[in-house]
Amino acid sequence: MPKPARKPIGPLTPHLFVPTAERPVRSKLHRLGAHVHVEPHSHPWAQVGFSTSGVTRLTAPDGSYIVPPLRAVWIPPGVVHAVTVVEEADLRTLYLYQPPGRCGPGVPRSEEAAWRQCRVLEVSDLLRALVLQMDARPDDPHHRLDAEALQRDRLLGTLAMDELRRAQPVRLGVDLPSDKRLRALCEAILDDPTRHATLEGWARDAGASARTVARLFRDELNTSFAQWRQQVLLAKAVSLAAKKRPMSHIAAELGYASASAFSAMVRRSVGVSPTRFLGQ
Repeated sequence: MPKPARKPIGPLTPHLFVPTAERPVRSKLHRLGAHVHVEPHSHPWAQVGFSTSGVTRLTAPDGSYIVPPLRAVWIPPGVVHAVTVVEEADLRTLYLYQPPGRCGPGVPRSEEAAWRQCRVLEVSDLLRALVLQMDARPDDPHHRLDAEALQRDRLLGTLAMDELRRAQPVRLGVDLPSDKRLRALCEAILDDPTRHATLEGWARDAGASARTVARLFRDELNTSFAQWRQQVLLAKAVSLAAKKRPMSHIAAELGYASASAFSAMVRRSVGVSPTRFLGQ
């Protein structure tokens, strides 16, 4: 069965939610249908995106990141990114004011390096509750927060930033190459990772030899094809788990002979149980 076509749309009115020193954290809400694709764009401010329901995938120059409901993705200022909706999503976005030359949710300069690239983070119950309480209406001459509402929104934003600083990173991203041939192949694998189980199958699709593709993976991404595809399968597993699929179904859909074989791969790859990794 052919995959549904993507529905491209432009950036989701970011100019109506610009964070400022006066209001440094802005919240935005959009409900997006499955297969919607927000075309590549960037902002001069930092961004945190997560879904209260559904699954999204963020693609940036250096990698692709799966974001299920219990996780969020951090996007530094100025990073070009696109968003694909994997499963119909209520997308919550925080825009964060960043003083010139700074990056991160108010972290010390010594910790900023880790925040200068996209990363997936765990979302605590408190962070989720804080974001849901923030005013998510756009700037509008007919709607302005009064002093009390503005102070409340600032306090919620300050607490959300503190929770964000404490959030644990989660390995739910895969690196993407700069080589155009290999990038096209990697994006095809991201779209349908189980179409081929071997490097040879994917190499045929790309019109290259398996040896050439293997060399490109080593040179461009410093990893093997098998290791890279395994990260893709882990991300796909999280996407399936967000749809409440049982472990046996996830294992079968990803090409594993049994749930135990899939569980062993997860433990070997990320060092935790599948139940914890998948957020079930």
